Amino acid sequence: IKITSGPSIERGGDLASILSNLSENDILFIDEIHRLNKNVEEILYPAMEEFALDLVLGKGPGARSMRLSLPKFTIVGATTRMGLISAPLRDRFGMVQRLDFYEQGEVEKILQRSAKLLGLEYEMEAVTELAKRSRFTPRIANRLLKRVRDFAEVHGNGKINAETSKKALEMLQIDEMGLDRNDLRILEALIDKFGGGPVGLKTLAMSTSEEEDTVTDVYEPYLLRLGFIKRTPKGREATDLAYKHLGKNVKSNTLL
Repeated sequence: IKITSGPSIERGGDLASILSNLSENDILFIDEIHRLNKNVEEILYPAMEEFALDLVLGKGPGARSMRLSLPKFTIVGATTRMGLISAPLRDRFGMVQRLDFYEQGEVEKILQRSAKLLGLEYEMEAVTELAKRSRFTPRIANRLLKRVRDFAEVHGNGKINAETSKKALEMLQIDEMGLDRNDLRILEALIDKFGGGPVGLKTLAMSTSEEEDTVTDVYEPYLLRLGFIKRTPKGREATDLAYKHLGKNVKSNTLL
Protein backbone atom coordinates (compact mmCIF):
# COMPACT_ATOMS: atom_id res chain seq x y z
CA ILE A 1 0.00 0.00 0.00
CA LYS A 2 1.40 3.40 -1.02
CA ILE A 3 0.00 6.33 0.96
CA THR A 4 0.00 10.00 -0.01
CA SER A 5 -2.29 13.03 0.26
CA GLY A 6 -3.79 15.55 -2.12
CA PRO A 7 -1.95 18.63 -0.77
CA SER A 8 1.45 16.90 -1.04
CA ILE A 9 1.04 16.28 -4.79
CA GLU A 10 1.68 19.80 -6.04
CA ARG A 11 2.78 19.12 -9.63
CA GLY A 12 1.99 16.59 -12.31
CA GLY A 13 5.55 15.31 -12.07
CA ASP A 14 4.99 14.37 -8.43
CA LEU A 15 2.04 12.16 -9.35
CA ALA A 16 3.85 10.72 -12.37
CA SER A 17 6.72 9.68 -10.10
CA ILE A 18 4.34 7.96 -7.68
CA LEU A 19 2.46 6.13 -10.44
CA SER A 20 5.59 4.98 -12.26
CA ASN A 21 6.90 3.36 -9.06
CA LEU A 22 3.80 1.26 -8.46
CA SER A 23 3.98 -2.52 -8.77
CA GLU A 24 1.35 -4.99 -9.94
CA ASN A 25 -1.69 -5.09 -7.60
CA ASP A 26 -0.43 -2.20 -5.46
CA ILE A 27 -2.95 0.03 -3.69
CA LEU A 28 -2.50 3.79 -3.93
CA PHE A 29 -4.31 5.62 -1.12
CA ILE A 30 -4.78 9.38 -1.54
CA ASP A 31 -6.04 11.17 1.55
CA GLU A 32 -7.83 14.52 1.17
CA ILE A 33 -8.24 13.78 -2.51
CA HIS A 34 -10.51 16.81 -2.91
CA ARG A 35 -7.41 19.01 -2.59
CA LEU A 36 -5.73 17.64 -5.71
CA ASN A 37 -4.63 20.28 -8.21
CA LYS A 38 -6.75 20.29 -11.38
CA ASN A 39 -3.68 19.78 -13.58
CA VAL A 40 -2.70 16.78 -11.48
CA GLU A 41 -6.19 15.33 -11.88
CA GLU A 42 -5.81 15.25 -15.66
CA ILE A 43 -2.76 13.01 -15.34
CA LEU A 44 -4.75 10.70 -13.10
CA TYR A 45 -7.59 10.18 -15.61
CA PRO A 46 -5.76 7.87 -18.10
CA ALA A 47 -4.10 6.08 -15.19
CA MET A 48 -7.50 5.22 -13.73
CA GLU A 49 -9.17 4.34 -17.03
CA GLU A 50 -6.43 2.69 -19.08
CA PHE A 51 -3.53 2.10 -16.66
CA ALA A 52 -1.45 4.49 -18.73
CA LEU A 53 0.62 7.58 -18.05
CA ASP A 54 0.73 10.32 -20.69
CA LEU A 55 3.89 12.42 -20.58
CA VAL A 56 4.94 15.48 -22.56
CA LEU A 57 8.67 15.62 -23.28
CA GLY A 58 10.33 18.91 -24.13
CA LYS A 59 8.81 22.33 -24.72
CA GLY A 60 7.70 24.43 -27.63
CA PRO A 61 7.56 23.14 -31.24
CA GLY A 62 9.85 20.24 -30.41
CA ALA A 63 7.66 18.87 -27.64
CA ARG A 64 6.35 15.34 -28.08
CA SER A 65 4.03 13.12 -26.10
CA MET A 66 4.78 9.63 -24.85
CA ARG A 67 2.51 7.06 -23.24
CA LEU A 68 3.82 4.67 -20.60
CA SER A 69 1.96 1.56 -19.54
CA LEU A 70 1.33 1.17 -15.82
CA PRO A 71 0.87 -2.05 -13.86
CA LYS A 72 -2.67 -2.79 -12.75
CA PHE A 73 -3.26 -1.07 -9.43
CA THR A 74 -6.14 0.05 -7.22
CA ILE A 75 -6.63 3.67 -6.22
CA VAL A 76 -8.51 4.61 -3.06
CA GLY A 77 -9.39 8.21 -2.27
CA ALA A 78 -10.62 9.61 1.05
CA THR A 79 -12.33 12.91 1.71
CA THR A 80 -14.65 14.58 4.17
CA ARG A 81 -15.86 17.01 1.51
CA MET A 82 -17.32 15.03 -1.36
CA GLY A 83 -18.79 18.13 -2.98
CA LEU A 84 -15.30 19.57 -3.60
CA ILE A 85 -14.23 16.61 -5.76
CA SER A 86 -14.68 17.46 -9.43
CA ALA A 87 -17.36 15.46 -11.23
CA PRO A 88 -14.93 13.97 -13.83
CA LEU A 89 -12.71 12.58 -11.07
CA ARG A 90 -15.58 11.37 -8.90
CA ASP A 91 -17.26 9.57 -11.82
CA ARG A 92 -14.10 7.61 -12.62
CA PHE A 93 -14.19 5.74 -9.33
CA GLY A 94 -15.87 2.37 -9.63
CA MET A 95 -17.37 2.59 -6.16
CA VAL A 96 -18.25 5.39 -3.75
CA GLN A 97 -18.80 4.48 -0.10
CA ARG A 98 -19.69 6.57 2.93
CA LEU A 99 -18.17 5.70 6.30
CA ASP A 100 -20.40 6.14 9.34
CA PHE A 101 -19.32 7.68 12.62
CA TYR A 102 -17.63 5.42 15.15
CA GLU A 103 -19.78 3.96 17.91
CA GLN A 104 -18.75 4.29 21.55
CA GLY A 105 -17.81 0.62 21.82
CA GLU A 106 -15.50 0.92 18.81
CA VAL A 107 -13.76 3.97 20.29
CA GLU A 108 -13.32 2.09 23.57
CA LYS A 109 -11.53 -0.74 21.72
CA ILE A 110 -9.26 1.79 20.02
CA LEU A 111 -8.45 3.39 23.38
CA GLN A 112 -7.68 0.00 24.93
CA ARG A 113 -5.29 -0.78 22.09
CA SER A 114 -3.60 2.63 22.41
CA ALA A 115 -3.27 2.23 26.18
CA LYS A 116 -1.64 -1.16 25.65
CA LEU A 117 0.83 0.28 23.12
CA LEU A 118 1.69 3.08 25.58
CA GLY A 119 2.10 0.59 28.41
CA LEU A 120 -0.58 2.24 30.54
CA GLU A 121 -2.44 0.76 33.48
CA TYR A 122 -6.11 1.69 33.30
CA GLU A 123 -9.61 0.90 34.50
CA MET A 124 -12.44 0.24 32.06
CA GLU A 125 -14.55 3.02 33.61
CA ALA A 126 -11.88 5.53 32.58
CA VAL A 127 -11.86 4.21 29.01
CA THR A 128 -15.65 4.57 28.85
CA GLU A 129 -15.43 8.15 30.14
CA LEU A 130 -12.80 9.07 27.56
CA ALA A 131 -14.81 7.50 24.74
CA LYS A 132 -17.92 9.47 25.73
CA ARG A 133 -16.02 12.76 25.58
CA SER A 134 -13.99 12.06 22.44
CA ARG A 135 -16.70 13.09 19.94
CA PHE A 136 -16.39 9.43 18.85
CA THR A 137 -13.28 10.38 16.88
CA PRO A 138 -10.23 8.10 17.35
CA ARG A 139 -7.73 10.92 16.82
CA ILE A 140 -9.33 13.00 19.57
CA ALA A 141 -9.70 9.95 21.82
CA ASN A 142 -5.99 9.14 21.56
CA ARG A 143 -5.07 12.76 22.24
CA LEU A 144 -7.23 12.84 25.36
CA LEU A 145 -5.76 9.53 26.52
CA LYS A 146 -2.25 11.01 26.45
CA ARG A 147 -3.33 14.12 28.34
CA VAL A 148 -5.08 12.02 31.00
CA ARG A 149 -1.94 9.90 31.24
CA ASP A 150 0.11 13.04 31.90
CA PHE A 151 -2.36 14.14 34.57
CA ALA A 152 -2.28 10.71 36.23
CA GLU A 153 1.52 10.72 36.34
CA VAL A 154 1.70 14.20 37.90
CA HIS A 155 -1.30 14.10 40.25
CA GLY A 156 -1.63 10.38 40.91
CA ASN A 157 0.21 7.09 40.79
CA GLY A 158 0.19 6.81 37.01
CA LYS A 159 -2.87 4.56 36.85
CA ILE A 160 -5.79 5.90 34.82
CA ASN A 161 -9.06 5.43 36.69
CA ALA A 162 -12.49 7.04 36.44
CA GLU A 163 -11.76 9.74 39.03
CA THR A 164 -8.43 10.70 37.45
CA SER A 165 -9.90 10.86 33.95
CA LYS A 166 -12.81 13.06 35.08
CA LYS A 167 -10.50 15.48 36.89
CA ALA A 168 -8.16 15.67 33.90
CA LEU A 169 -11.01 16.31 31.47
CA GLU A 170 -12.46 18.97 33.76
CA MET A 171 -9.07 20.67 33.79
CA LEU A 172 -9.09 20.55 29.98
CA GLN A 173 -12.62 22.06 30.07
CA ILE A 174 -14.19 19.19 28.15
CA ASP A 175 -17.69 18.43 29.35
CA GLU A 176 -19.59 15.14 29.44
CA MET A 177 -20.77 15.59 25.83
CA GLY A 178 -17.27 16.22 24.51
CA LEU A 179 -17.79 19.97 24.08
CA ASP A 180 -14.80 22.17 24.85
CA ARG A 181 -14.69 25.84 25.78
CA ASN A 182 -14.79 26.97 22.14
CA ASP A 183 -17.90 24.92 21.36
CA LEU A 184 -19.63 26.36 24.40
CA ARG A 185 -18.68 29.90 23.33
CA ILE A 186 -20.54 29.34 20.07
CA LEU A 187 -23.65 28.13 21.88
CA GLU A 188 -23.50 30.85 24.53
CA ALA A 189 -23.12 33.58 21.91
CA LEU A 190 -26.03 32.17 19.94
CA ILE A 191 -28.29 32.05 23.00
CA ASP A 192 -27.14 34.97 25.17
CA LYS A 193 -26.28 37.53 22.49
CA PHE A 194 -28.81 36.68 19.79
CA GLY A 195 -31.69 35.15 21.72
CA GLY A 196 -31.15 31.72 20.23
CA GLY A 197 -31.14 33.00 16.66
CA PRO A 198 -31.58 32.96 13.82
CA VAL A 199 -28.28 34.74 13.24
CA GLY A 200 -26.05 34.87 10.17
CA LEU A 201 -22.78 32.96 10.02
CA LYS A 202 -20.69 36.10 9.56
CA THR A 203 -22.25 37.78 12.60
CA LEU A 204 -21.86 34.67 14.74
CA ALA A 205 -18.22 34.28 13.72
CA MET A 206 -17.41 37.93 14.46
CA SER A 207 -19.11 37.77 17.86
CA THR A 208 -16.87 34.85 18.89
CA SER A 209 -13.68 36.18 17.24
CA GLU A 210 -13.51 33.19 14.91
CA GLU A 211 -13.15 32.86 11.16
CA GLU A 212 -16.26 31.78 9.27
CA ASP A 213 -14.48 28.70 7.91
CA THR A 214 -13.45 27.72 11.44
CA VAL A 215 -17.05 27.87 12.63
CA THR A 216 -18.40 25.82 9.72
CA ASP A 217 -15.56 23.27 9.52
CA VAL A 218 -14.48 22.85 13.16
CA TYR A 219 -17.37 23.62 15.50
CA GLU A 220 -20.63 23.26 13.59
CA PRO A 221 -20.38 19.61 12.43
CA TYR A 222 -20.37 18.18 15.96
CA LEU A 223 -22.95 20.67 17.26
CA LEU A 224 -25.22 19.73 14.36
CA ARG A 225 -24.68 16.05 15.04
CA LEU A 226 -25.70 16.54 18.67
CA GLY A 227 -28.75 18.50 17.55
CA PHE A 228 -27.66 21.61 19.48
CA ILE A 229 -27.92 23.97 16.50
CA LYS A 230 -29.75 23.98 13.21
CA ARG A 231 -29.21 25.77 9.94
CA THR A 232 -32.15 27.67 8.50
CA PRO A 233 -32.54 30.02 5.51
CA LYS A 234 -32.37 32.92 7.98
CA GLY A 235 -29.26 31.68 9.80
CA ARG A 236 -28.16 29.52 12.73
CA GLU A 237 -30.54 28.73 15.56
CA ALA A 238 -30.02 27.07 18.94
CA THR A 239 -32.29 24.11 19.65
CA ASP A 240 -34.06 23.19 22.89
CA LEU A 241 -31.32 20.62 23.51
CA ALA A 242 -28.71 23.39 23.54
CA TYR A 243 -30.70 25.39 26.09
CA LYS A 244 -31.06 22.35 28.33
CA HIS A 245 -27.37 21.45 28.05
CA LEU A 246 -26.36 24.94 29.17
CA GLY A 247 -28.98 24.94 31.92
CA LYS A 248 -30.92 27.83 30.42
CA ASN A 249 -34.65 28.33 30.05
CA VAL A 250 -35.90 27.32 26.63
CA LYS A 251 -36.94 30.26 24.46
CA SER A 252 -40.69 30.43 24.10
CA ASN A 253 -42.35 31.38 20.84
CA THR A 254 -45.08 33.90 21.58
CA LEU A 255 -47.86 34.36 19.05
CA LEU A 256 -49.53 37.78 18.93
